[in-house]
Amino acid sequence: MKKFFNSIIGLTILTALFLTSCGSAPKSNDNTLRVLASTTVLADITQNIAGDRAKVESLLPIGADPHSYQAAPVDVAKISDSDLLILNGLEYENFIMPLLENVGAKKMTVEATSGLSPRNDAGNEQGVDPHMWLDPNLVVTYVENIRDGLIKVDPEGAATYKSNANAYITQLKDLDKWIVEQVNTIPVERRLLVTNHEALGYFAERYGFEVAGSVIPSFSSNAAPSAREMARLIDAIKKISAPAIFLDTADNDTLAQQIADETSVRIVADLHLESLTEGAPAATYIEMMKYNVSRIVEALK
Repeated sequence: MKKFFNSIIGLTILTALFLTSCGSAPKSNDNTLRVLASTTVLADITQNIAGDRAKVESLLPIGADPHSYQAAPVDVAKISDSDLLILNGLEYENFIMPLLENVGAKKMTVEATSGLSPRNDAGNEQGVDPHMWLDPNLVVTYVENIRDGLIKVDPEGAATYKSNANAYITQLKDLDKWIVEQVNTIPVERRLLVTNHEALGYFAERYGFEVAGSVIPSFSSNAAPSAREMARLIDAIKKISAPAIFLDTADNDTLAQQIADETSVRIVADLHLESLTEGAPAATYIEMMKYNVSRIVEALK
């Protein structure tokens, strides 16, 4: 209960700071469009479309887990000072919702997943799977939505945004072909994914993997499994001889290690699913996807 009230107090303070900053946020002296994306992945995708016409920043720092991120006063200022806000949507950015409610129509916002049909799980506490960016084909829609948002806020840059979006979509289609080629080197019976939380559903659907289970049976890494769920996953891994458990670098590997001790399964704990990295191996979205696929293929071949 104490934790709950502390959270409410914290949000109240942030809201007050936000309302104060709305009328006094500093503006740059040039005409560069300022775009704020919720995550580093969205920031990279957006920058490829915006080109030199906009400065794109990520609200979350590199390595942050959006599922457990807590908004800070500096985030309020960044939101207030942006011309356009890019969100993934599908309840992925719950940490930002209390702030956005105070912006209303004043803040131009794009939900990158708009128009896409999410995976649903009636037994999942979050309801829908937000991890659509892990399928490059779905990112094509991200690009189109972001392009249209940029054009709406900066009509003079329409030709640039359209040209850059088309070029980036070509790169995404090339990435998809590359992933298919890599996955085809894995024997069909070994195309099994056990993950820390349910993040690779769209990836699995596109490239012919079976999601054999998750350490945390939730779309959020902030949830916790029951003892029964842990036992069920251990039995499933033993039954199908799953080769590995795949974790994001930000994931706590304690539970995965317990399962590995019971099953002798390999842990691959260096995927980048929620955030880019400073430089290699995942400095851009495309580099992130190639790195993840290479690690998955290596573990399953």
